[in-house]
Amino acid sequence: MIRSVCFGLATALAIITMGTSFAEAAADGSDKVRLYVGSYADAKGDGIYLLELDLSNGKLTRLGATSGVQNPSFLAIHPNKRYLYSVCEVPEFEGKRTGAIAAFAIESDGGLRALNRESSGGEGPCHLIVDKAGKNVLAANYGGGSACCLPLDDKGRLAKASEVVQHRGKSTNPQRQESPHAHSVNLDRANHFAFVADLGLDEVLVYRFDAEKGSLKANEPPAAKVKPGSGPRHFAFHPSGRFAYVINEMALTITAFRYDEAHGVLSEVQTVSTLPEDAKGDNFSTAEVQVHPSGKFVYGSNRGHDTIASFAVDDQTGRLTPTGHASTGGKTPRNFGIDPTGKYLLAANQDSDNILVLKIDPASGKLSSTGNAIKVGRPVCVKFLVP
Repeated sequence: MIRSVCFGLATALAIITMGTSFAEAAADGSDKVRLYVGSYADAKGDGIYLLELDLSNGKLTRLGATSGVQNPSFLAIHPNKRYLYSVCEVPEFEGKRTGAIAAFAIESDGGLRALNRESSGGEGPCHLIVDKAGKNVLAANYGGGSACCLPLDDKGRLAKASEVVQHRGKSTNPQRQESPHAHSVNLDRANHFAFVADLGLDEVLVYRFDAEKGSLKANEPPAAKVKPGSGPRHFAFHPSGRFAYVINEMALTITAFRYDEAHGVLSEVQTVSTLPEDAKGDNFSTAEVQVHPSGKFVYGSNRGHDTIASFAVDDQTGRLTPTGHASTGGKTPRNFGIDPTGKYLLAANQDSDNILVLKIDPASGKLSSTGNAIKVGRPVCVKFLVP
């Protein structure tokens, strides 16, 4: 966890520095796809990177970067692919104890043009999404223990928060769970329910979401609980909409749920370890969970152990069967990205400043290194710009 590196938010607009070869690279055809990488960075340095992945061989190329934003650790792309949003993972914005969300227009060459920034309604925002109607940005505030909803205008600009929901309570670990720590926010495929994994409460809170009003109202039941001391962090839906998965940072587990789409209810199916049985270490924790586009596999990142755990999915029950662990070729893998074709997984190693490209076996889901990696300063989040 990097929380203490949050400094004051710079007020400078984003400065775009693009590689001169991008126009030529983008014209090569559909075998290449763009992606953005969020990172921990001082506002004066590069914070959001633009890369290109060659799907024919797994090679990554840096095309440019954006500066002028403090700790843009997590990113989200608008459904129309014209706008990008980042958290500004800081404890203070415009003199108040809150973080911020930044909005950018995506230019034709992939560069980012700053639009505006608004308060996230709580300290240390660490995760965000754009709703499926493209009308709102939703974000989770780790430090503030809250979730927020910020409406968007027709030019992609952020309005002030229409809703901030403050979590209450604590759980069993006095050092890590002394108060709420909202760690991620996700929406179901119908855009009707929002799910906020709160590490401090050992709960995935569920809200009824209204995209037109930009509102979040507690569902009934209001949350799905995990084992005390687990620390739920990130959450992902299966493409079928019938199952969902939360990765538990402190317990190093993944909990599988059945999902009642009509009522927004999660029911636990199984909890499995993300580590091999013989793993030993005092500083291990998990970070990201994602489902393969095919729905056949689930992946989770292990920090300290520095691996990606892979699982096969039972398509009838959603249960997981471990299939192996692959080294990320670096230290402290945070988020990772699976390319739109499902061929590659890109692991962002925060503490070794690199991203490794792993190949996904289409039959087993097992991962193997391509040997392709690229240097990126303190990478956290990988988001593909899907055509």
